[in-house]
Amino acid sequence: MEVDENEPTTRTVQARFVSDVGEEAGPPLALPINVTKEQLELICNALLKNEQQTPYLFFVNDDEIKESVEQTVDSKRLNAEDVLDIVYQPQAVFRVRAVSRCTSTMPGHAEAVVSLAFSPNSIHLASGSGDKTLRLWDLNTETPHYTCTGHRQWVMCVAWAPDSLKVASACKAGEIRIWSPDTGKQLGRPLVGHKKWISCLSWEPYHRNAECRYLASAGNDNDARIWDVVLGTCVKVIAGHTAAVTAVRWGGSGLLYTSSRDRTVKMWRAEDGVLCKTFTGHAHWVNNLALNTDYVLRTGPFHPVMDKFKMYGDGADKDALKQLALERYEQVCPDGVESFVSCSDDFTLYLWRANQKQFVTRMTGHQNVVNDVKYSPDVKFIASASFDKSIRLWRAGDGAFICALRGHVLAVYTVSWSADSRLVLSGSKDSTLKVWSVKERKLVQELPGHADEVYGVDWAPDGSRVASGGKDKVLKLYVLFVGMLVESFYDVIFLIISPFFFLLGGHIKPQPNTLRPHPFPYRSGLC
Repeated sequence: MEVDENEPTTRTVQARFVSDVGEEAGPPLALPINVTKEQLELICNALLKNEQQTPYLFFVNDDEIKESVEQTVDSKRLNAEDVLDIVYQPQAVFRVRAVSRCTSTMPGHAEAVVSLAFSPNSIHLASGSGDKTLRLWDLNTETPHYTCTGHRQWVMCVAWAPDSLKVASACKAGEIRIWSPDTGKQLGRPLVGHKKWISCLSWEPYHRNAECRYLASAGNDNDARIWDVVLGTCVKVIAGHTAAVTAVRWGGSGLLYTSSRDRTVKMWRAEDGVLCKTFTGHAHWVNNLALNTDYVLRTGPFHPVMDKFKMYGDGADKDALKQLALERYEQVCPDGVESFVSCSDDFTLYLWRANQKQFVTRMTGHQNVVNDVKYSPDVKFIASASFDKSIRLWRAGDGAFICALRGHVLAVYTVSWSADSRLVLSGSKDSTLKVWSVKERKLVQELPGHADEVYGVDWAPDGSRVASGGKDKVLKLYVLFVGMLVESFYDVIFLIISPFFFLLGGHIKPQPNTLRPHPFPYRSGLC
């Protein structure tokens, strides 16, 4: 049989799939140089024997494969004897779509909304304001639920217990109060001890104490404190910083991390308050810090997207939930050594490992104060917000710079991640929120509506809603646009027949669905 010498042949390359932690998925394979990303996903799932098809990102020498290997790698430099390492990163099997519609503008606060947070189970929303109140909002009707009074000064921060059964608020008078989201009543007496205002709160992780009994706080008196919220007493006073403490995080391995205006980050043993390490390097105030375990510690024993039909409450088996929380933590931090990143007024960020005194890397590029930093839920990326009007994305493993997201016209105050780690939300002094795509590295949706600066934003852990608040004294809720909410056969039928009923003067009110935003807010009187 004669071979046509003019017939084109497909070049092959020896390649192996390697995880981002260096584990090989199998032996080297001979792959065509024009193999596509979709084909790589099929091969990788087959090698890993995944029962459910998992989406992946692929990289060669830090360059993402977006179309094919041929378009990513210079084929002239490939040697037939060399083995090409293709690094794979698993992505969330669920997808959170970008919010695009404001369903409610919720007035009620008499002063600026300083802080807000969704509960871990995404059922409640709490907001703290300069009017000295904490407000709890009903997310089914998008209306005020309870107004919690008692604070004597501005409510500076709010923090939900990982079981969603308690919420803590702290004020400029140095008081902490614990509230029940179901009744709006205060639980126990105020926690008093700080001499100046409190700027940050953090609960003990669920897998260490399923009762969610202990709370850490820190503020402008340079101290951190650990409280027993049941007895209403201070268990431990942690002193050592020489200036105001700006952030506190209770890690999953029993360590407390604090950042301060004294330019240091300190790590303490929560059990007895002993100082373990002092991390130095920043040349100015350290404004904030984030742990790579923040998301799993926030959501506790359950995944609010994948397990949203499971019920949790007082009747749940706390031992089983505690074990589940531990398993979720160990998936993110198998060796028990946490990584964290700090941001500063010196325009830089530092990436640290808890078992190393020296920083992993210094992350530079911002041209002004870096005010906020967050790890993505899948712990692959870091997002930072700066007064230079930009958001920057970094690779979480080594702190390598990925891209700068520009579009805001004034300082960016804060950022929040979607549960699938594909989208980043930013709030700015320019009165807008913006949603950015990590994959496309560009703006997906602009969310205007606020009349003044946006101080706080949060993306619900189940991905259903975004909340924002700011200087204009109102909260805004954003959800997915109605045209995208066709999720069932009944939705399709309703969308088809409803115009005819309106023409006849009739009115259809769809059955309420508490598991997702109301698809017709303008019809239900929510806006």
